[in-house]
Amino acid sequence: MNAAGLDIGSLTTKLVILDGDSTTASVVIPSGEEAEATAREALAQAKGTEFKDSLYFVSTGIGGKTVSFAQQQKSITTCLARGISRLFPSARMLIDIGAESITIVKLNERGRVSDWLGHDKCAAGTGIFLQQMAKLMQMPLEEMAKISLNAKSSAEISSTCAVFAESEVISHVHRDPPTPREDIVAGIYSSLVSRVMALAKRVGIEKDVAVSGGVGLNIGLVAMLEKELGFKVLVPEQPQLVAALGAAVIAGENLGR
Repeated sequence: MNAAGLDIGSLTTKLVILDGDSTTASVVIPSGEEAEATAREALAQAKGTEFKDSLYFVSTGIGGKTVSFAQQQKSITTCLARGISRLFPSARMLIDIGAESITIVKLNERGRVSDWLGHDKCAAGTGIFLQQMAKLMQMPLEEMAKISLNAKSSAEISSTCAVFAESEVISHVHRDPPTPREDIVAGIYSSLVSRVMALAKRVGIEKDVAVSGGVGLNIGLVAMLEKELGFKVLVPEQPQLVAALGAAVIAGENLGR
């Protein structure tokens, strides 16, 4: 029996299967209306077969408690900590930027949670916020990330409300002359980073700092975060899989017992 970790988020569902210390499969698919159906679909894609009772599951995320075949459920903060510790043992702080939330996790030397703080009350500062901004800018997220690196300055964008930020972006686009696109994108990223930094400072910034969540793939935003922090951050190759990996690590430990 192998270990499996499921992270069921609002936009995507992630699955990681471990055989000892090796990852044998990983899947990221859009989350459907029913968490269990989505989880089974992720498993089918990972294994190329229908569901079989050959895995020990630990689930997490907003839909984690609804998966009937999971042997255990764990909090997202616990799984994030275990996942990032497996990838980067030196990490003492994790900044997770998901679709609808920001979570800051501080870790001890054993990779366990020593403190954490989250924010999910407003879209500003999340992946959905960036998707909305990309739609306004009429460009893919990948292009936004690239052009932000060429910004001469950051346009002023509100960091307190997604609705106000949207209005400000529209005003920059329609100015005469319009604000350069790269400066607008830099302003959007600056808005998000300022919210992240406010949370991180409340917990207490401590090196090494790692970044997880799908937003971690955005090179422009990561560059701006590093500028604000004053040092480089650790980013996994697949930052969206960190919580699922952590759940799988815990599943493997349970099997070992």
